[in-house]
Amino acid sequence: MPRSDLLLSLVKAGSKGDGPGFRRSLEALVADERGRQHHVVAKQLEQYLAPGAPAAAATTRPISPTPEALVDEIHPERSLADLVLPPEVQQVCSEIVEEQHRSELLRSHGLEPRHAVLLLGPPGNGKTSLAEAIGGELAVPLLRVRYDAVVGSFLGETASRLGRVFDHARTRQCVLFFDEFDAVGKERGDEHETGEIKRVVNSLLMQIDSLPSYVVVVAASNHPELLDRAVWRRFQVRAQLPPPGPAEVARWIQRFEERSGLKLHLGDKSLEAHLHGVSYAELEEFCLDIHRRVVLAGADAKARSIARTVLKQWSSRAAARE
Repeated sequence: MPRSDLLLSLVKAGSKGDGPGFRRSLEALVADERGRQHHVVAKQLEQYLAPGAPAAAATTRPISPTPEALVDEIHPERSLADLVLPPEVQQVCSEIVEEQHRSELLRSHGLEPRHAVLLLGPPGNGKTSLAEAIGGELAVPLLRVRYDAVVGSFLGETASRLGRVFDHARTRQCVLFFDEFDAVGKERGDEHETGEIKRVVNSLLMQIDSLPSYVVVVAASNHPELLDRAVWRRFQVRAQLPPPGPAEVARWIQRFEERSGLKLHLGDKSLEAHLHGVSYAELEEFCLDIHRRVVLAGADAKARSIARTVLKQWSSRAAARE
């Protein structure tokens, strides 16, 4: 019998007209059936992955996607305490959370809580995780905007769909998250951009201005130089998330040891020598690599020995990247 999670994701993608999602779910279902030695069923399902297959074609031509199809709704499992953040970023995010929790007190004095945050920094250094952590601290869902569904090919279609995203967000307390915000917030004076992107930016600015303060909008960008100048003043908080230095790497490893119960016994000098220049996302993958090997090694696992082996592998990986 197929796994229920695969069936649910397949039906969900099909009902929303999510062509890429439908294909990913179907591919996973085919792989699962083949892994169970159900080769006949797998082959029958695989027919619907072929170009021009009726079911796949039907899902790749959605007409007027629903608001739910324009965002991915995530129920956050992270908190600010789970992250290694610069002190000033930790402080300002804690303040935003407090302002949201005590919004009634602020409103009794004619004030509104801050609710617009712009996160800047290179890829893999915690922008998405921080947006999720803010949602976790507030105990509200994270609505991540799906550009593949929002950006349309017809005149005015993208701005219209963005409006529907904001209308959907206004119906509840949530964190509305725009990753790679420069995709929709580009500088309007760029001579290489079309009039359509200018209309999108105009619409975006008006929507942010009219957003109620119980919706926290978080935008993340790897390329702040591309953002329209008027975008910057819409955000009450602007935070830089740099790559981890040696101290942050050591803190991350310590957090991992506390969560997993494993003692890696990796010295600071060894970490600095082998993990220099990695991002937080790579640090997380490094720790997961160790955890997988320990689990697979079973009762005889020696975490320290496994950690050193994985560290050498990552050192070679870093050298190849440079």
